[in-house]
Formats: sequence, C-alpha cells, structure tokens
Amino acid sequence: MKMLIFSFVVSAFLQISSPNPMNYWTLLPNILVVEVNGSMGQQPLSCLGSPEEGIVRRDHKSPDIFWKKNGVEEAQRGNLYFVQLEESLGGGNYTCHRKDGSLVNHTEVLIQEDETKRKKILVKNDREDYLKCSAQNYNGEFHCSWTWHTSRVGKVAFIKAWRISDDQDAQCSVDTGARHWTCSSGQSNFSCSVDESGHGISCLDQQHCPYAEESQRMYISVYVRTEHFLVENYSKQFYLSEIVKPDIVRISKVNTTMIEWSYPSSWSSPYSYFPLTFQIVQLRREHKRCDNLSRASKATETLTYHSADVCQFKVKHKAKAVCVRAQDALCNSQWSEWSHFRSVPPSGVQWDIQHLLTISCSRCVPACCLSCDSPSCLQTELCLP
Repeated sequence: MKMLIFSFVVSAFLQISSPNPMNYWTLLPNILVVEVNGSMGQQPLSCLGSPEEGIVRRDHKSPDIFWKKNGVEEAQRGNLYFVQLEESLGGGNYTCHRKDGSLVNHTEVLIQEDETKRKKILVKNDREDYLKCSAQNYNGEFHCSWTWHTSRVGKVAFIKAWRISDDQDAQCSVDTGARHWTCSSGQSNFSCSVDESGHGISCLDQQHCPYAEESQRMYISVYVRTEHFLVENYSKQFYLSEIVKPDIVRISKVNTTMIEWSYPSSWSSPYSYFPLTFQIVQLRREHKRCDNLSRASKATETLTYHSADVCQFKVKHKAKAVCVRAQDALCNSQWSEWSHFRSVPPSGVQWDIQHLLTISCSRCVPACCLSCDSPSCLQTELCLP
C-alpha cells in the first residue's frame, strides 16, 4: 500500500481499526487523510484503544458510546464508527462521547481524490502552474503564491519544505495558530508562514549559504483544503537561481539629461559577487506605466555593472519617460518589475518610438571567494562573455 509518511509524534486520536482498500495517513494529530477513487467504501474509526495496546476494543456496539459528525448526533453506537465514502463525500469532524455527553475522542477526516482526478481547489496561473514561487535574493528566503478557485476558497492544511536529498529525514510541526511551520533535517532547517491573505506562504532555509553553489533543489509541498473537507496537494521544486527576481529599481533624476538608480536594498551583497544587469527603455511618447512594452526592440548592447551601488545613464533629449528593470547577470532568471520615471521633454514632442537598451557599467566582475563562516572578499577578476 502506497503510504505518505510524515514524522510526527501522534497523541491520542481516533485510531484506524482495520485495513481498508483505500490509502490513508495521518496528516497532523487528529487529522486523517483518506484517499478515495470515487467508488463506495467505508473507513472505520475507533473511539477507544491505542497502538500501544496492540488491539482494538471489541465493544463496538456498546450503547455507552455515541458519535457526532459535524456536531450532529449519528445513529451509530459503540467503539467503532464506519465513515461512509462515496465519490468525494465522507469528510467531516467526527467526535465520540460517553453516555453523559462528555467528549472521549475526536478526529477530522479529509478526503483526497486519487491522482487521476483533475485538481479542483487551485487554478493554474499564466505559466500553467499552480504554485508561483520567487525569491528577492539569494539569502534562502522565497515566497510561493496561488489562486483559489472562485467557488472553492480554502485554507492551508499542511506545509512541508526540504532539500531533495533529505526527504525521509525531514520532521515538520506547526504552531497552535496553524500559521507558522518548521521542517528540520540534517541538510536543511525551513520555517514557513502563511500569508494573512491566505493566498501564499513565505519560507526561509535557515541553513542556506548564499555564497555556496546549491547542490540540491528545494522542494515545497502545500496541502490545501476546503470547508467541505476536500484536500489536495500541490508541489514545486527549484533552485533559488531559477526563481530569483530582484525587487523594483528606484530611479532618481541627477539633472536634465541624467538619471541614476541603485541596486534594490533587498538584493544580496556584495554586489560584485551578485551582479545585476539592467534593461532600460526610453519612451518618446508619454506612458504612465511600463508593463506593456511589447513593441520594444531587442537589446542592442549588454554590459555588466559592479562595484558601486549607483548607476547613471544619460537620457536622450527626446525621451518623455524611462523604464528600468533588473535581472541577475549570471543566470537567466526572472526580470524585476519595471520601474517608471517621467522625464521632462521639450514641449510639443509627440514621438512614438521606443528604444531598448540592456546596460550595466563594466564587462568584468570581481569574483569573490566568500564563505558563510567568513564573508570576506578576496577579489580576482572574472570577465563575462
């Protein structure tokens, strides 16, 4: 039987009393996931007994124990309760009580449809993916977001993050508010938090060294659930270099013909070790935004900027606006969002010509010998093609 195993110390909860042809596993204490294939079936729960006893008590028809599903009393009595499964139905909050009404035990049953079924809770983004992940720098922190289906807005049920090589060693736990998660192993130590909006998570690998080459991909697995107890798993794996996306560049005016910008404050340092390439678009017709530059030509020149954190650029006298964005100079990752600067053109100019330039300020990058133990820079010169 295919089982998804999580390393949790499970306290008293409604135990599985007998084998079942469907898969099931404990997601968190008192939360049980049952995988269904659409056919009818039953999932037995036990109110009494524990794994330590090695047996399940047989007084399953005792009238002294009664059950509730989602707060409504059920007809079934006794230690054993059989959850009726049909299609994606059967999930709920199940509680067992003594004759006087006192609570004995409880569990929440979540239903997961088999992998052949179409996903229902999240919708794909424009890149045909469910999770969109990005990082502002190489410090080990990243953010993943998603879009809920309009009729199935839910919440996060479980998060697991690890490096690919240490899957079986990772142990994950959550705080009482179910918003902050930690996953630890010999190779990584992740902490994740659910956004206030419920549309994403932010994670940090606290053992990540930004100066060392990543040898193992990060793997993030997010279980989301609906109010109707349907649960689905969405996963993504990546290197930071594949998802890094610099923050927006801040542009300022030096004089009537010169602008300048600096590296985003959130970008990794030293900048000589983490160089950025900047793309500049000069607009000869006034635009209020820079996010629709489909008519811009390809880059005509590429240089690499390093050392100082401020770069200056002489604007053509006919330009009415300038747009600048940044990208990691050493890998083909995501560009930052465009930043927009409105220049002061001569009056009466109504040009509609765009010029695209990819620029930095030098072709040679000082390569640094850095480590996380001693982040001092021993500079040699590395020239890019």
